[in-house]
Amino acid sequence: MECLRSLFSLKKPCRVLPKGAGEARLWRMKIEDATKGLAALSQETRLRVFRLLAPEGALGLPAGEIARRLEVRPATLSFHLSHLEEAGLLQSRRESRSILYAINVEGVRELLGYLSEDCCRGDPRLCLPPGKEPLAAKAR
Repeated sequence: MECLRSLFSLKKPCRVLPKGAGEARLWRMKIEDATKGLAALSQETRLRVFRLLAPEGALGLPAGEIARRLEVRPATLSFHLSHLEEAGLLQSRRESRSILYAINVEGVRELLGYLSEDCCRGDPRLCLPPGKEPLAAKAR
């Protein structure tokens, strides 16, 4: 199971691109898609949903369980889940009579990559909080 903590393991390091090199970017995401993803996460309930589902990885949770844990009415939750799914941050699947929601690993990876691609003067260690090491280094 791949969860959010392992999404951005710095296997694709940041790099500084010269001005005008937009076509040679590492990440395929367009600014419009990044804006949609960030807008989806800028609402409190949707951010809470995202944070609840992140540790669940690809397994996800049924919509009813999400509503119960977050104490959100099902109709309200449905609106927020569809917004996150439309932004490419969640995906849903039907299992029997339940709809399960999980993090869209590729969508989140694209958004994180887009946000951090040009940062840190090409040194991904500079993007980490003080005292943290890259996930790839921890795996050794």
